[in-house]
Amino acid sequence: MNDALIRSLGDELYAAVKDCRTLDPLTSRHTDLTIDDAYRIQQHLNVRRTEAGERIIGKKIGVTSQVVMDMLGVYQPDFGMLTDAMLYEEGDAIPIASLIQPKAEGEIAFVLKHDLRGPGVTAADVLAATSGVMACFEIVDSRIRDWKIRIEDTVADNASCGVFVLGKRVVDPREVDLVGCAMKLEKNGAVVTTGSGAAALGNPLEAVAWLANTLGELNESLKAGEVVLSGSLAAMVPVAAGDSLNVSIDGIGSCSVRFV
Repeated sequence: MNDALIRSLGDELYAAVKDCRTLDPLTSRHTDLTIDDAYRIQQHLNVRRTEAGERIIGKKIGVTSQVVMDMLGVYQPDFGMLTDAMLYEEGDAIPIASLIQPKAEGEIAFVLKHDLRGPGVTAADVLAATSGVMACFEIVDSRIRDWKIRIEDTVADNASCGVFVLGKRVVDPREVDLVGCAMKLEKNGAVVTTGSGAAALGNPLEAVAWLANTLGELNESLKAGEVVLSGSLAAMVPVAAGDSLNVSIDGIGSCSVRFV
């Protein structure tokens, strides 16, 4: 795919973000679109974000759990960039009008104290580079109409990033069973889904290592101070105005979010 088309599709996605509207799947219009092309489109989309004043503060891993893979029909992980404009504080009200077709995911967020650059990054390296973990919500959102996505569509769309909320409690990852920790997600007071740390590629540490090694192939790295969302621990939960959600993860803490 030539550079002009890459830029055009990135511009189209950026306009969809700003206008809160959906597009026909890129893969339905460009049947030769590859994953490499999609990451180039994502890169241009994020250049547009930073040119507009947003600052990249972390990264997210998407499509890590089997249940999400089955929901989307996408069967490999991907990644996207997190910016300061996507971050909400716990307790803030998120305006539903700023999103398009949002779904909530309960996740474990990592905060890094050292850089991680692949290849060869291991789960032990991730543990050593992490200053703390916390419960978080990622509110995924898609600019692709009706979530009719293939892997190339979601990659191009910055891994279907919407916004995210970090819990206030930060714990030492060495003091937590990151694989066995149970997660419970409540919506309007009722439990709607449960999961565990193992849902994130078998181990959230392995998920972050996958990201560091994948970025290394692109001559990029995870940086000290960045936040990394390690992937959904259960099914995605649709949200609407008036909804209040809470996620709790054993040994780590909780996080709440509400929509208006």
